[in-house]
Amino acid sequence: MRMNSTSTVAVLLLSVIFLPGCGKSSDKADSGRTTDTSRNSTGNETTRVKPNDDGTIPSGTGVEKEKPAPGTGNVQGKVLYNGKPAEGIEVKLCEKFSQYLDGCSGESYTTRTDGNGEYLIKNVVPKMYEALTAKVFDTPFYVFATSGYISAAKYRIEADKTYFAPINNLFKNDLKLLSPKAGSKVGSSNTEVKWAEYPDAAYYKFSINAGISGGGETEYDYINKRVDGLSYTLDKPLKPGTYSCTVSAFNGNDIKLAQSPDDIEFTVTSAAGK
Repeated sequence: MRMNSTSTVAVLLLSVIFLPGCGKSSDKADSGRTTDTSRNSTGNETTRVKPNDDGTIPSGTGVEKEKPAPGTGNVQGKVLYNGKPAEGIEVKLCEKFSQYLDGCSGESYTTRTDGNGEYLIKNVVPKMYEALTAKVFDTPFYVFATSGYISAAKYRIEADKTYFAPINNLFKNDLKLLSPKAGSKVGSSNTEVKWAEYPDAAYYKFSINAGISGGGETEYDYINKRVDGLSYTLDKPLKPGTYSCTVSAFNGNDIKLAQSPDDIEFTVTSAAGK
């Protein structure tokens, strides 16, 4: 469906994933290309993929669901959660895109994934598009690919061709961070980061960053720190100040399953609990 509209960029509240649509396509379609998803400063999710020199994401290969109408192009792809099809996810191709202001704007096209997690955006006007977004279930939030850490990826849609998008792996944000608790005060050493077990998780990663209230200093050993269990006691002291903490769960194929829904902010004091 072709649209001309502006969508609002909202702060992500992920609870994640992706009503029947198009017909089935071959499982060989673009099976080797996937995307790696992470949160950006707006709270929405970004997926980093390797771009061409001009900043566009190259098309993969696959079996076309159907040919585009003469003079137009099609966009075809797949959305998964935990390696399984994510059904009913809204996917949108955007002519213009701002992750910090208007979101998707200009000429845009919208469709939904089918029971196989696949989607087809038909009869697209050939030109450059600035984003391909996937909505997070029935929330106002979405994920999108970037060509780096800041800029949304671009897609060159060509006449009489089908563009095969990378596989998009979505994740939920219902992982429970048990400690430190939001607003708590902890000592500068022996602080325990603890979380609830997540279904199908093989391991976890946590990050502790300096908080927005000031004083804290990021310890880079605690950024994306891998843990095979359900807790980790910090072996390096944190300087007094505020910090934020997030935890993510991954399956055995290194695909992200879930994350804690918000940055939990806590305060480190010079003495334990004071």
